[in-house]
Amino acid sequence: MRGYRSGMDRVALITGAGSGIGRAIARSLSAQGYLLALVGRREQRLSETAALCTTACEYILADLCDAAAAARVVDDTVSRLRRVDVLVNNAGWSPPAAIGATTPEIAREVFALNAVAPCVSIARAWPVFERQFRECGTGGVVVNISSLAVLDPFDTLYAYAGAKAALHSFTLSAARQGASMGVRAFAIAPGAVETELLRSIADERVLPRSRVLSPQVIAAVALDCIRGARDRDNGGVIWVPSP
Repeated sequence: MRGYRSGMDRVALITGAGSGIGRAIARSLSAQGYLLALVGRREQRLSETAALCTTACEYILADLCDAAAAARVVDDTVSRLRRVDVLVNNAGWSPPAAIGATTPEIAREVFALNAVAPCVSIARAWPVFERQFRECGTGGVVVNISSLAVLDPFDTLYAYAGAKAALHSFTLSAARQGASMGVRAFAIAPGAVETELLRSIADERVLPRSRVLSPQVIAAVALDCIRGARDRDNGGVIWVPSP
């Protein structure tokens, strides 16, 4: 870890932090002074994200298709940085597969990463939020990165759209059950964003950059949620359509 500072530093755990939306959120929160736990499968990508940040960063390598790994990243964050003030469930992926092409293996992998991992990570962070509320009066913030595909799925995102829909329920549950201990929760559901996932299913001939959101747009919405500017949306879904 680079430049660790003692005291009551705010800590953000960000999954899928090696690129796209996760990297943009990491940079945004670093600019606000957050220490970062950057979670992903590729150390080089996490290192590249850290190089763009100005505060201390921990790399946590994990394959979040494994539910135990989703729990472990929370434990590792607390072990290294002592707290979790913000949990960003951003990691997501899906192979392109229409209904007829969705095998049991695809369904299991897509739901494991996009739904089970956030479910487990929120549950694992819950006692941390409870402890922080008892000790200093602040619980935590959960930001779940969903997708507009829940409302309008591409033909090839059948399982992905269903898995992302689960995040909306997790968000509402977290906001309701966490109200008494200062927990706020938000789901952000963007349209097409310039990410690796998007370009794996639609190249620029099909979806030009002029019709695609930048990751920084979603990072700005996430920062507003974390800072309290979107508390009217606590427990709900913030839809961010493409241009």
